[in-house]
Amino acid sequence: MGRTRKGRDISGWLIVDKPAGLTSSAVVNKVRWAFDAKKAGHAGTLDPEATGLLAIAFGEATKTIPYITDATKCYEFTINFGSSTNTDDAEGEVIKSSKLRPSDAEIVEGLQKFLGDITQVPPQFSAVKIDGQRAYKLARAGEDVKIAARHLFVEELILVDRPSKDTAVLEMTCGKGGYVRSIARDLGEVLGCYGHVAKLRRLWSGPFDLEYAVSLDQVESFAKTSKIDQFLRPLEEGLTDLPHGTTNAEGAAKLRNGNPAVCYIKAEYGDEIWVSYDGKAQAVGRFKSGEIHPARVFLQTSEQYD
Repeated sequence: MGRTRKGRDISGWLIVDKPAGLTSSAVVNKVRWAFDAKKAGHAGTLDPEATGLLAIAFGEATKTIPYITDATKCYEFTINFGSSTNTDDAEGEVIKSSKLRPSDAEIVEGLQKFLGDITQVPPQFSAVKIDGQRAYKLARAGEDVKIAARHLFVEELILVDRPSKDTAVLEMTCGKGGYVRSIARDLGEVLGCYGHVAKLRRLWSGPFDLEYAVSLDQVESFAKTSKIDQFLRPLEEGLTDLPHGTTNAEGAAKLRNGNPAVCYIKAEYGDEIWVSYDGKAQAVGRFKSGEIHPARVFLQTSEQYD
């Protein structure tokens, strides 16, 4: 018999401004402890030295994580020109160097090659799986890691600032699966001067942005108290990129049992939608002939501290 996980049955989102020096999983563990939550997970890994928006889901909101990981995201990052590293960031060992430095105009021109539908090879030190093993584990063991190129859609990539001839601050808006470190590495190659990421910060992800983010210090200051729930955001915010419909009390009861239910919405046959009843999300599913056929059903709870 499996062990029952202790903690509160709570559902919702917490938007954290992740500090440098912690893995995304470590942040989730700290937050889950502070909220005394039974279940939690994050929607998109940030590298340990990266900062910025980390969306953490509790309880039933974990069922909406795919809609955030698939969403468009925005990053601000600083490139150091003149060297490339084995990790494609400042934590790695320098493997190539150059005395060349690009002009602003050359950077802007080079960025054009990374717009729209592109392919990129993830960094060797990444969480990509190769024959069941993480690439970074193989790379640390000294193995020559061969990673297949992946498709990425880059909506926008602009030069924001040029603090010095050695550095440039860029901002990128892209789809799922983008590696900023790969962009920095490949841009350096295109410009003929090499490059790697010096700083990386995620500004927003899907419907979430840093305006509503809290720090770990804030979370820890209210740990295990009723006041901590002030930071919790509704489960429904993770679904705002999908068409929204409503159902009635009878429909909500049917959905709780995994059955199709009447849905009031203007949508096309087969569209993926979500429906609510009395302001609470009930399910995500496909719209067919006036009904939602549920794929994910939400049994929301709001267990309070004693």
